[in-house]
Amino acid sequence: MIEALLAELAERGVAATTVEGVARRAGVNKTTLYRRWGSKEELILDALLELGERRVPIPDTGSLHDDLLTVAREIVASLSTPEADAVVRAAAAEPGQDSKLVIATRQFWAVRFSLLATIVARAIERGELPEGTDPKPLIEGLLGGIYLRVLVTREPLDDEALVGLADWLTRAAPPPSPTPGALGPPAPRRRPSAPSRGRAPRAS
Repeated sequence: MIEALLAELAERGVAATTVEGVARRAGVNKTTLYRRWGSKEELILDALLELGERRVPIPDTGSLHDDLLTVAREIVASLSTPEADAVVRAAAAEPGQDSKLVIATRQFWAVRFSLLATIVARAIERGELPEGTDPKPLIEGLLGGIYLRVLVTREPLDDEALVGLADWLTRAAPPPSPTPGALGPPAPRRRPSAPSRGRAPRAS
């Protein structure tokens, strides 16, 4: 059923998608869908939640910059499919802070955020980021830089743009914590002790 909904969204858009159209594409009676979901919004809500639970591949390249760049490339590649593009536009199309679709969208991204936070955790373990670094600003910067172009400015998302985004995020990230003892004032030098002034031995 989810696949039928995604295909309908990709072909018709959110506004023109109907429960009847999804049922026809799925080969089931529309009353079956109405009994389970009740409305188009409920059906889209379930689709977002199901997709949000699907695990996204998390890269482990050995550097924060390359992990961010790899994720950015994977997102852009996935958006090249009509179904993925339809999900993004469905999530962004419903207005109203109290709508069920907005709540579903938040849950969808919460799952994505928790998975992508692994990148930041690994960077902390490698010493690239300080302990306690909040992953949210980095992930928001990554996703925001991509979806702003997809949904708002419609600027191209070529590889040069993605590399520039990863460069900027890496430079903006908190600097790693200094290694204990590596920085700070040098230890005071000990003054050599004065030679003892003992009596010279008397000649016998």
